[in-house]
Amino acid sequence: MLEPAAIDTVGLSKTYGGKVHALVGLDLRVERGEVFGYLGPNGAGKSTTIRLLLGLIHPTAGRASVFGLDTRTNGVRARGHLGYLPGDLRLSDRLTGREQLESLASLRGSVDRALRDELCARLGVVLERPIRQLSRGNRQKIGLVQAFMHRPELVVLDEPTAGLDPLLQNEVRALLRETAAEGRTIFLSSHSLDEVQHVADRVGIIRAGRLVDVDAVESLRERALRHVTITFAEPADPSQFAGLDGVRVVSTDGAVLRLSAPEPAMDGVVKAAARYRIVDLVSQPADLEEIFLELYREGDDGG
Repeated sequence: MLEPAAIDTVGLSKTYGGKVHALVGLDLRVERGEVFGYLGPNGAGKSTTIRLLLGLIHPTAGRASVFGLDTRTNGVRARGHLGYLPGDLRLSDRLTGREQLESLASLRGSVDRALRDELCARLGVVLERPIRQLSRGNRQKIGLVQAFMHRPELVVLDEPTAGLDPLLQNEVRALLRETAAEGRTIFLSSHSLDEVQHVADRVGIIRAGRLVDVDAVESLRERALRHVTITFAEPADPSQFAGLDGVRVVSTDGAVLRLSAPEPAMDGVVKAAARYRIVDLVSQPADLEEIFLELYREGDDGG
C-alpha cells in the first residue's frame, strides 16, 4: 500500500460570505521529500490554502489531509507533523529571542535542542536582546528557527526570506535543500518566482483562488521569458536578433537594444551580440504576472 502524500487536497474550496471565493476546487498533491513552491500574487489564495492545511479555518467544500490525516477532523495530530512560518510573523515584544524560542519549545514539548542551537548559530540569531529591539530580518531568523527546530516531517513556509540579506537567503535555500535530502517535505509559499526556482522541485501557480498550473521548475523556467537589454558601442542590426527562435525585439534606441527571449534562446542571443562590441548586457527574469498572462493565453488557445 502506498504511503499517503505529505499534502493531499481534493476540491478544496473556501468562500466568505457566500460571495468571496478565496479558494476554488483545489486539487493538489505534494509528495514526501519534495520542495514544492506555491506561487501567486498577494490575494491569490496562498494564505487561505495554508490556513486550511493547518486547520485554522474550515473549508466550504472539499477536503485536505497531511500524511493521510484529515486537517478538519484530525487537525491536532496533523499539526503534530508540521513546522510553520507565517507570512505575518508575530512574536512577543517583551521576550528576548532566547526566551521566545524556549517558550515555543515548551508549548511543543519536543524539540531537538542541539539542532535549535545549530540553527541559531548558522543564521546568526540575536538571542539576548528583546524582540522589540530587533529588525524585521532578525525577527524572521527566530521564526525560521522555530519552524525547523523540532525536525518536522513537513515545513510550511510563507515568504521565508522576507527581510533577509542575500547571504542569509542563500543559507535558507541551503537549509531547505538539506531538509528535503533527509526525506522531509517543504511547502514554500511565495509571490516571487526567483525565490523558489533555486530550491523547488515543482511549482504550483495560483491566481484568484484557482490553481493555474503545476509544473517542474525546469519546465516553467523554459517557458518564462527574460528581458534583455544590450548596450553596444554603436548601433547593431536588430534583424540579427529578431530571426532567433522565440526572440522578440522590443525596442531599439540608438545603440541600446531591448529584447524578450525564452531561456533556451539566451545562448543564441549572446552569440549574436558577440558579433558587436558590447558595453553592457542585462538579463532579468520575467515577473510572475507575465508568466501568469502567458499561462492564460495558453488556456485561451485551448492548451
